[in-house]
Amino acid sequence: MRNLNLADLEAFAAVAQERSFRRAARLRGVSASTLSQAVRDLEGQLGARLLNRTTRSVLPTEAGQRLLERLLPALGEIGAAVEGVHATGDEPAGLLRINAPLPAIDLVLAPLVARFLERHPRVRLEIVSESSRIDIVAGGFDAGVRWEEHLEQDMIAVPFGGTQTYALVAAPQLIATHGRPQHPRDLAGAPAIRQRFSSGIMFPWEFEKAGEIVRIDPPPRLVSTDIALQRRAALDGVGFWAAFDGYVREDIAEGRLVSLLEDWLPSFPGPSLYYPSRRHTPAPLRAFIDFIQAERQRQS
Repeated sequence: MRNLNLADLEAFAAVAQERSFRRAARLRGVSASTLSQAVRDLEGQLGARLLNRTTRSVLPTEAGQRLLERLLPALGEIGAAVEGVHATGDEPAGLLRINAPLPAIDLVLAPLVARFLERHPRVRLEIVSESSRIDIVAGGFDAGVRWEEHLEQDMIAVPFGGTQTYALVAAPQLIATHGRPQHPRDLAGAPAIRQRFSSGIMFPWEFEKAGEIVRIDPPPRLVSTDIALQRRAALDGVGFWAAFDGYVREDIAEGRLVSLLEDWLPSFPGPSLYYPSRRHTPAPLRAFIDFIQAERQRQS
């Protein structure tokens, strides 16, 4: 086994994940030249190029990608082991990294963060927004949050967040112009504000009532990945908007938006925290699991 420098391995992993020496340097609090030298030293020891560098991008080579996929979980375990040295008694300590789509962060995780960190002051929390399905282990995450249809089968899932509902809304001025839809099919030619995910997919709107499922693909006047922009456009009367009701509840109550076709939008289970099966769950993750389970019992 080569006597590799752990710091060089960490430097490579940081650059490969960020696809940038500059961004990785900012995150690690060192200079880009320091990281560049560390990666060169590692490549020299291994006798293989790990990163393809151009003036505009940094991408792992095939060998670099293979190393990264094996290296990230190992670095996570090393980090957990080191953090565990600083834990006192039964108090959890260390870094907890969670990957979640933005609606889960905004509507489910965000209300819990302050109370969780207040209860566990030695835990550091990092939450990364990601809408597409990823390998959380390869990405160096302790856990992810997804809805049931996107959960991996080999993961342990812990439901939390209660039930959720989609809402179809429009500004009063838009309804005055285009009329109030009485059936989902009335939306077929209506102006719409649509969500495009980072994968490039734009899902149709789905409605269900008495066992009948209707999928509508209305023509978008605005397409965006940004929820704040979508909400602003809905308030300004750009188009009809389908969103989690948590984003529009106050706007509906204040009359800024009108809720439509409520009987076609049944509630559904909220997201789940998921994580790989391990004999020894890291203490920060175990503390978070216990916390959300207690929250779920409190709200039931």
